[in-house]
Amino acid sequence: MSKQQLSGAALVTGASSGIGATYADRLARRGHDLVLVARDASRLADLADRLRTEAGVSVDVIQADLTNAVDLARVEARLAEDAAIDILINNAGAALAGDFVDQDLDKVDNLIQLNVVSVTRLAHAAAGAFKARGRGAIVNISSVVGLLPEFRSPVYGATKAYVTYFTQGLRSQLPEAVKLQAVLPGATRTEIWDRSGGGGVDALDPSTVMEVGDLVDAALAGFDQGELVTIPSLPEAGDFAAYDAARLNLAPNLSRDRPALRYGLA
Repeated sequence: MSKQQLSGAALVTGASSGIGATYADRLARRGHDLVLVARDASRLADLADRLRTEAGVSVDVIQADLTNAVDLARVEARLAEDAAIDILINNAGAALAGDFVDQDLDKVDNLIQLNVVSVTRLAHAAAGAFKARGRGAIVNISSVVGLLPEFRSPVYGATKAYVTYFTQGLRSQLPEAVKLQAVLPGATRTEIWDRSGGGGVDALDPSTVMEVGDLVDAALAGFDQGELVTIPSLPEAGDFAAYDAARLNLAPNLSRDRPALRYGLA
């Protein structure tokens, strides 16, 4: 697998805490200037000041709620027009606890807007700009929940399944000079657990919870190694390759001119 190096400035969404803030820290220490996007202006300012001092990079901040069409359009425009930006870390996202029938539909709609619509629109802005420039990288933060409906999180899991599929689908439509990666964390120690309305992360088996620094370091290592799909906790890359091969084995029979004989309609 060819080694791929990030270059240029990075725009990171959901940058005020957790995975986004850690990506900002790691990329700054690799020498990348940053554009940090989140709703919490105070946290963004504190993080930007720290990274300017500790890493000596330029850091710009954009306070934005990516479920708001006006705010989202401002970030899209920055990606499309700022030729210094070569990297999009499409990280902003949310979860929602509880059974689907009990969930507030306004909250469900907000989740889809953030996890699907904003991810898609920002990737569209970045992909167009990066393709025209002949360089760039789009990293979309997905989740292992998108592979496992058994986790009993149908809306959140479906949004993350979308993110993985979307990333894989883009690979055939963008030049190799535009790097792509879907990162699929498992349980990670971030604030998303408290914000989702479910139990806190401390209620989980500690052996299943990754520290956020380890998660981002593994994701960056996976990117450097050229992985399209990175599952930081998966011991053997061949296991996902086998999963992918099993999926492709279905392809010849997924669209045919007659129903399968097993339905007894012949």
